[in-house]
Amino acid sequence: MPQIRDDRLDPALLRLIGVTLLGGIMGILDSTMVTVAADTLAEEFHSSLGAISWASTGYLLALTVTIPITGWAVGRFGVKPLWLFGLVVFLTGSLASALAWDMASLIGFRVLQGIGAGVVDPLVLVILARAAGPGRAGRVMGMMGVVLSLGPVLGPVLGGIVLQGLGWRAMFYINLPIGIIAALLALRVIPSEPAGEHRSRAPLDVLGAVLLAPGFAATVYALTQAGEKATFGTPAVLVPLAAGLLLLLAYVRHALRTRRTEPLIDVRLFTSRSFAASVTVQGLVGLGTYAGLFALPLYYQVIHDHGARAAGLLVAPLGLGSALAMPLAGRLSDKLGARKLVQGGAVLAAVGAVVLTRLGDGGSEVRSAVAVLAIGLGLGAVGAPTMGSLYRTLPSEKVPQGSSVLYNLNQLGGALGVACVALILAAAGTGGAAGSGINGFQHAYWFVFAVAVVILVASPLLPGRPEAAPAPAEASGSEPNQALVE
Repeated sequence: MPQIRDDRLDPALLRLIGVTLLGGIMGILDSTMVTVAADTLAEEFHSSLGAISWASTGYLLALTVTIPITGWAVGRFGVKPLWLFGLVVFLTGSLASALAWDMASLIGFRVLQGIGAGVVDPLVLVILARAAGPGRAGRVMGMMGVVLSLGPVLGPVLGGIVLQGLGWRAMFYINLPIGIIAALLALRVIPSEPAGEHRSRAPLDVLGAVLLAPGFAATVYALTQAGEKATFGTPAVLVPLAAGLLLLLAYVRHALRTRRTEPLIDVRLFTSRSFAASVTVQGLVGLGTYAGLFALPLYYQVIHDHGARAAGLLVAPLGLGSALAMPLAGRLSDKLGARKLVQGGAVLAAVGAVVLTRLGDGGSEVRSAVAVLAIGLGLGAVGAPTMGSLYRTLPSEKVPQGSSVLYNLNQLGGALGVACVALILAAAGTGGAAGSGINGFQHAYWFVFAVAVVILVASPLLPGRPEAAPAPAEASGSEPNQALVE
């Protein structure tokens, strides 16, 4: 009797998706919300903006350091206990941040928040990938992509509203009711693993953690500094960048040679064409998205003389376009595969970027908004199918490691995108007077165009069309791979 593919999103799966995204959205929003409060915090704590920036930088670095270790902890402790632990740590950091009494305490508590987010954020991918199974990977990742797309755009907007109406401490207090509800629902909705199942007795790869986690953190920090200083030619960028790359190279050597412990991330995964292509394209999506998010508000402020809030709202079409495209593209990718959808999305994003390169000093805001929407739609059509193809072909026991790689490369791509655009604008002499830096913005959009072209070139390396009729066991995720038509 032939087996029938069951790829419906049943109520239990929809509940799991909702609860998981409710827990994960806090970290995504918090990574950008606090940036709008920099001036307020500097005045509150009688500190410089440079010191205040460490409230965001410390959070980002703590998150980056924690993610690789989370991949190991999933196998050792199980998903549900680790998810609840991450939520508790994040909420503790949120409450402590709201009660901070000086700059040092705020930075320390933000680091604690970042550790919690470093546990929760990659677990969102792990939980949903395992629950979806190969047959529904694209659709579920598309739904998750809505949150990932809107988070960076809505964070500053929501932060501004809360800051103006309730004060800076409320930006942290707001996490408490959301997190408590998410934890209570998780107790009921996230399934408990049978005793001993999916548990590993492998010890933590301590040397790997010492190399990999600081390596990622130093590299992200260097790129962040390059974006802030608009140059790579300073010790504040070159020293951590060199240290980060050396640590990562040392980790690769260690991971290939170690026999005593299982490495945090098996670098041999990159010998798989589908894995390497999927995580690389997803990193490029992060690069293009954050490049646009950095350049667009400055364009509206410098060229159109808008305030920060208006400029932030005019960037919304980028996140909106991505949020609209991801669910549809993810659903289609479960049947058509990733290649054609990624190619179409890359072309659309490239067209939107070219339109923005043609804008002059008096360019129409409607025209630029439509172009920005096209970029968002295009990158959304790339992102969901790419994540779906990754989890459709990745062995189930490697899902935590794959999620760590995906998340960290997205972070690196985002930081690199901001740094590159900052360098482009600085080289063009973009200043504060309207019209003084239009060439810089045009060059920045050519950079976004180049990213889209690279995605288009890489798209043939992505997995092909899924076979039409996997077994029900595969659809539930109990088998690691789904066959592909290359």
